[in-house]
Amino acid sequence: MIKFASYNIHKAVGTDRRRDPERIIAVLREIDADVIALQEADLRLGDRASVLPRAALDDTKWRAASVARRHRSIGWHGNALLVRRDFELGAARALELPTLEPRGAICCDITVGGSSLRVVGTHLDLSGLRRRDQVRSIMDQLIGCEGDLPAVIMGDFNQWGTRRGAMKEFGDDWHAVDCGRSFPSRQPIATLDRIVASAGWHCRDKGVHHSALAAVASDHLPVWAHLEMPKN
Repeated sequence: MIKFASYNIHKAVGTDRRRDPERIIAVLREIDADVIALQEADLRLGDRASVLPRAALDDTKWRAASVARRHRSIGWHGNALLVRRDFELGAARALELPTLEPRGAICCDITVGGSSLRVVGTHLDLSGLRRRDQVRSIMDQLIGCEGDLPAVIMGDFNQWGTRRGAMKEFGDDWHAVDCGRSFPSRQPIATLDRIVASAGWHCRDKGVHHSALAAVASDHLPVWAHLEMPKN
């Protein structure tokens, strides 16, 4: 059983317009997930420095998957994957996506208790046509990866509908977990943040983390799911 979570941290700027990385770290501790996909984790300009200080992450149960192309970043186009330190990290890579905006995805193989899985974190485009292209690109690149592993894709999909648009590109072999509404954080009305699992995963529990702290820490709320790995 693995707890996955996805969280657009809005560059650590909360609804009170204050940038507070420690507040984001506190929300991550509240969620207490095993694998966390972050979006907007790096500053957009300059050397794309992480908004979460590495020293602060060193004091947590997670480490960042090694996909950064700049030494002060922890991710790629703002996407980062945090993984429990006792999980074994395998191949990690940045995925190029067709885009009009600075978007991308990251992928990491993880081994837990002798079983391996593949996790993708992404932040899709505001354009519906581009989102569909991007999902297709992610799926094609997963097929091209070495080994056929159970996979979980999560992130800010910028998709309001739950069964139309980009969500149709996953096909019948994938299951979109209905975590709930996550945006905007104070009074959520949209299901922009998603967790999608390949065939065989079993969802034991799911939800949106709507604490008092999370409501102000970012304009998005974190979503999470307890997923049981497919049996070999």
